Amino acid sequence: MDIEKLLNELYSYSLHGIKLGLKNIEDICEAMGNPQKDYKTIHVAGTNGKGSTSTTIEQVLIEGGKKVGKYTSPHILKFNERISINGIEISDKDIAYYYAYVKSIVENLKLTPTFFEVTTAMMFKYFSDKKVEYAVIEVGMGGRFDATNVIEGDICVITNVSLDHTDFLGKNIYEIACEKAGIIKKNSKVIVGSSDLEFLKGIEEKTKIYVNVIEKYKNFKYFLDFTKYKTVIEINNTLYNFSLFGDYQYKNFLCAYEVLSELGIKPDVIQKGIENVKWQCRFEIISTDKNVIVLDGAHNEDGMKTLCDTLKKGFKKNEIVAIVSILKDKDSKKILEILEENVSKIIFTSLSENPRGQSALELFEKSNKQNKDYRENIVEAFNLSKVENKKIILLCGSFYLLSKFKEEVLK
Repeated sequence: MDIEKLLNELYSYSLHGIKLGLKNIEDICEAMGNPQKDYKTIHVAGTNGKGSTSTTIEQVLIEGGKKVGKYTSPHILKFNERISINGIEISDKDIAYYYAYVKSIVENLKLTPTFFEVTTAMMFKYFSDKKVEYAVIEVGMGGRFDATNVIEGDICVITNVSLDHTDFLGKNIYEIACEKAGIIKKNSKVIVGSSDLEFLKGIEEKTKIYVNVIEKYKNFKYFLDFTKYKTVIEINNTLYNFSLFGDYQYKNFLCAYEVLSELGIKPDVIQKGIENVKWQCRFEIISTDKNVIVLDGAHNEDGMKTLCDTLKKGFKKNEIVAIVSILKDKDSKKILEILEENVSKIIFTSLSENPRGQSALELFEKSNKQNKDYRENIVEAFNLSKVENKKIILLCGSFYLLSKFKEEVLK
């Protein structure tokens, strides 16, 4: 079976929807001999910042000479991005092998797992077979019932909570925090990256013993270097030039820094490792002769606010034009209200090929239409943005949009 056909079969498990519960993954892991117990695990949850935090931990551990697996989602361009060891994505050959292995177990057990359950099982076995020392495992959604939650996280990180996936996780910050705190196990070291009182109340339902990095490092300093696009952070008179850029990235850095300190990684190794962290579509900068293209996956209210906080520090409103598409299950009204205050014009484009996507016209009609335009085709939307002759062309609102832009415009 060629890789495209195989991946289409794997994606078809998405038709089973989202199932809250761990029975399927527990049964699959049991049949595999519980490979998830073969390495130390760092379990990372949170509404925003999971991927940046996970990738920072991974990169520094690699710098420290460790063999490190990382599991993240969603992917931007190809499935292989989800599972990597020492920064090298899983090969098509290994995807085929581990998919066939998990599929045979699923058929023997007569289960109907979800796409994420199958993928998670593949990852557990792959990391075991390749003998990783550490696995940095990002939660897919929530925590308590997420398929990754069969691990006994040695260290559990919960970056923050904002209102997202409220149909599944809860109606308010406290309820969602309780769901995310479900990853905390009896012997886990717990690190959090927010001082929101409702968030902390949810964490404390599960444990009273945790490190809140916002409190622990309250005397730290940081600034955004808009010439080199680095987040420069000072802790204990030591400077860290963090390659992930953004007003919110210092919180992700502090979470990662605390994990790495807990693991005994020295400051000089952290300094070196964080200069090389790459994480697609999180204030990703593409410089051209005429302007700067910024790709950011901000797809909820909190993500858009933190993106705009960064933009405000370096650019004027009239220097930015935005290309936007938002999935129909997101609060597009609130997301756009934040964006409108910070950009001169918004051009909507279509993601209608996605079951959750909307056409450019639908988005335009729902908006207030002021300083708005639309083009269904992303190439036409990008060409229109260039006519605006602005310093910054921003693409945001959905990772699917950024994936489409990379495939169709930057190819």
